[in-house]
Amino acid sequence: MSVMIKRIVKLTFQPALVPDFMAIFEESKAKIRVFDGNLYLELLRDIAQPHVLFTLSFWEDEAALERYRQSELFRTTWAKTKALFAEKAAAWTVEEVGN
Repeated sequence: MSVMIKRIVKLTFQPALVPDFMAIFEESKAKIRVFDGNLYLELLRDIAQPHVLFTLSFWEDEAALERYRQSELFRTTWAKTKALFAEKAAAWTVEEVGN
């Protein structure tokens, strides 16, 4: 049985490069949202540290997330994004419990 998963990725950018990331996200968000297996995507910003952003995405299952992570869309988007980092990204794959 496949279980919907949620993916949280913390992205810490060099402050001056946040606008560059925002342009990358604007360009790629619609493509990610229609990627097979993606159910939801949003971008969040830390209130106290505006150069720290988070993506929250919902996926049909881990296999769907892995297909995305192996895709050309991910590879090209991630290559442009990670060049802007002030520190390494952190990511969590989680599922709901107790509901």
